Amino acid sequence: MKKSILGLAVVSAIPMFSTSVIAADEAAQSIEKIQVTGSRIKRSDMENASPVTLIGADDIKAMGATSIDSVLQKMTATGGAMTNPGVNNGSGGNARIDLRGLGANRTLVLVNGRRMIASGTGAASTVDLNTIPVSMIKSVEVLKDGASAVYGTDAVAGVVNIILKDDFEGLDMNVNSAITGEGDATETSFDFTVGTSFDKGNIVVGMQYTDRGEASQADRDFSKCPIAEGANGLNCNGGSVYSEGGHIWQDSTTKALDDDGKEVSVGLAQGDNGLSGLGGLHPFTDADRFNFAPSSYLYTPMERLNLTGLATYEISDETRVFTEFTYTKRWSQQQMAPQPVWFGFKYDKSMGDSLLDQTYTSKVDADGDGYADKDADGKYLTQTANYKYGDDIFYGRRMSDTGARYFEQSVDTVRAVIGADGYAGDYFWDVSANFGRNDSVDKLSNLHNMGAIGDSIMYTNDENDVVGTFNPLDQAAWTSEDFRRNVYTEVNNGGSQLFILAASVSGEMFELPAGYAAFAAGIERRQEKAWFTPDSLTAQGLANDPMVEPTAGGFDVNEAYVEFALPLLADAPLAQNVELSAAIRAFDYSTFGSDETWKLGLTWKVNDELMLRSVVSTAFRAPTVSELYSGNSPSFEQVEFPGAQDQAEVTVGGNNQLTPEEADTLTAGIVYEPQWFEGFSMTLDYYDIEIENAIATVDNQYIVDQCLVAASNKDSALCKSSNVKLDSTGRITFNNQLQNIGSEKTSGVDLNLSYSFEAAGLNWKAGLDTTYLDEYVVEVTGDPVDYAGVITSGTGGYAEFKSNLTINVAGDNWDAQYQARYIAGMDSYSCIGKEDSCYAPTTPTVIYHDVSGSYLVNDTVSLTAGINNLFDKQPPYYTGNNDSNTDPYTYDVLGRRFFAGVNVKF
Repeated sequence: MKKSILGLAVVSAIPMFSTSVIAADEAAQSIEKIQVTGSRIKRSDMENASPVTLIGADDIKAMGATSIDSVLQKMTATGGAMTNPGVNNGSGGNARIDLRGLGANRTLVLVNGRRMIASGTGAASTVDLNTIPVSMIKSVEVLKDGASAVYGTDAVAGVVNIILKDDFEGLDMNVNSAITGEGDATETSFDFTVGTSFDKGNIVVGMQYTDRGEASQADRDFSKCPIAEGANGLNCNGGSVYSEGGHIWQDSTTKALDDDGKEVSVGLAQGDNGLSGLGGLHPFTDADRFNFAPSSYLYTPMERLNLTGLATYEISDETRVFTEFTYTKRWSQQQMAPQPVWFGFKYDKSMGDSLLDQTYTSKVDADGDGYADKDADGKYLTQTANYKYGDDIFYGRRMSDTGARYFEQSVDTVRAVIGADGYAGDYFWDVSANFGRNDSVDKLSNLHNMGAIGDSIMYTNDENDVVGTFNPLDQAAWTSEDFRRNVYTEVNNGGSQLFILAASVSGEMFELPAGYAAFAAGIERRQEKAWFTPDSLTAQGLANDPMVEPTAGGFDVNEAYVEFALPLLADAPLAQNVELSAAIRAFDYSTFGSDETWKLGLTWKVNDELMLRSVVSTAFRAPTVSELYSGNSPSFEQVEFPGAQDQAEVTVGGNNQLTPEEADTLTAGIVYEPQWFEGFSMTLDYYDIEIENAIATVDNQYIVDQCLVAASNKDSALCKSSNVKLDSTGRITFNNQLQNIGSEKTSGVDLNLSYSFEAAGLNWKAGLDTTYLDEYVVEVTGDPVDYAGVITSGTGGYAEFKSNLTINVAGDNWDAQYQARYIAGMDSYSCIGKEDSCYAPTTPTVIYHDVSGSYLVNDTVSLTAGINNLFDKQPPYYTGNNDSNTDPYTYDVLGRRFFAGVNVKF
């Protein structure tokens, strides 16, 4: 059978990961026709109109990586909120890739050129990179261009194609370990790969087991306490008002008039700090705030087992069958502070007299018109009032009485592909079936059945009898055996499933004066479904947080595509080769109907040194099952409002009326490999992506500003649909479901330099990879926001400049590598327009230095070792930070990390 190599693109590879640029003439002589990520047409050279990065297995090993996310997330073309082990709150143990900072759901992940099942916890809609075994990776190709015309939905920001070892022979075993300079976050990995070939085919089997340990926020100076900004600088008073021993507010409201004379409701004791029960009832102060850092992980633990099998068998000289199988079992954990609970009750005489001598600040209605009065400066008139029996009390408490919250995930992901391919004359064909399924169980321990607690609160009935057994004002009641019966473990189930039938054909159509015109065409049918079943108590809203609804749904889509490569000129003056590529894809979804997307590309090879390239295309992203059918659930988001808590309780959920996002993409660049400078190459590419009809939620702060700050807007459609409320504790609540209401535009430049040479009897390779982010403008209802050069509190950072410098030197039996990773300083989104009020409105420039090396002991054994973050650079603090007083999406939170490994080959 005629052999083919899937996915190789070296001309435009980033020098951080690739070693050299191979001339097209040499390539055509040394390899057969290949398929480059971004095109389904096999070519006799490796030139492509789209920029493609190649990451090899040796590059992965040099970084000490046991998971591919730690490699991909270091690329300069990434940004935003990339979930990784340093994200404790809400990560679910997942690992994601986010090209261009446009979101993980706009980056398509393939394995051997075919879709990978969405994986993780719940009704997953993106690929968890933990499901890809590093030990089985032959190479990774990253297409930094929209490719919906070739691959369908999700390929808006680009494509990550992970190519597995399908032709390996022999036995390869690795033992790797890592530990930080603080002695924590230990990691151990063991893997083996076995492969054999026979007359009609080959079989490759691999296993990898990884055990990753944890680190605590308490074990680093920058994260040991929640930092607050005060008049004298930074302090540790940024903890939660839901404190140990309880926090009491007066839970009543009164009528008031806003600046426009419209009636509003305000907390009777709004602005009053309330009472703390820690050490006896007393006025709440910053000293009573709860330090949640010691209970929170800085780096999350995980165990993972990956099993992989690939096989081919030649039925005849022209036809073969193939199969791929991967299975991943993941056990992951996160840990957070004890649960904060809150509820209201009436102060009853059966609860004792501990509140009677306590006071609170009450708004005054002196003129008796039913509305709280204000003074000449617009401030409410207040007076001191005493608590009395019958008062409505709002009570919050940090449940350190029962311990920290433990999040656990057990996730099974399986993917199986079976197919056949071959040649019919000069035409290559293939058919395949791709099945994937992801099942997850996630548990949350040390929660409290607030429904049962509320029902047991004591009160005096009309017959003067005491009903109920639980007195929330009695500290001993919170630690009694009776109370512990209210502690439970939440158990949720979820999953997703994918099934694809695909067939394609490709080859040359006819000869033109400049060469042969080629094509590829195919059809696909894809079915997806996903589900999430919350714990029964959570589904009933009895778990303190609001009710979480289930998710269930699916869709199917039929697609057809055709792609052409048309040589226009050859061996002409200033046009050694000019080729036009074009593709169109039509699709019909059961959820929203039909449409199409297209691509046009041009490569202009001026001579042996210079090539120009450009692609214009349309792209789309269909709404996922989760976006369409997810039930409503609470999300706690950072907001700012005078007198309010900094986390709002936001109800989020799906919308079955969503339609696809639509995008226009443009890339244009040059590839330069001068003959006068042997070993040097350069690529320079401009990108521009515009997304319309974006699926988004309204900015949470915008809702607060429109509906609370500007209370006169309360009758607007936005404020009515969001139903914004502010309770007497200062907690803001509102609804914010998904809608097709956004637009996003990003543009920038990628510059890649590579130089290979010999000196002092050694082989040297140097590479510089730099991305400049010119703009990233997001508009959702409010004014457009340009996030270029901005770091946020929840969606990561968007540095204007990111750069990776790599220097590699190799001898006969050893090699060493140095890498510097540069992240430019950014402005805090929370401080834009009010920089003077922020202690740290910007982050400094951060540079990480990594070193590694390997030594070949003999033909069988080799050793690898290295240090990441050599100088123990600590992540920066910034006002409006995300978690751990920094941004774990963007910065390294572990510090200096040592790794070592042993490789044995037979």
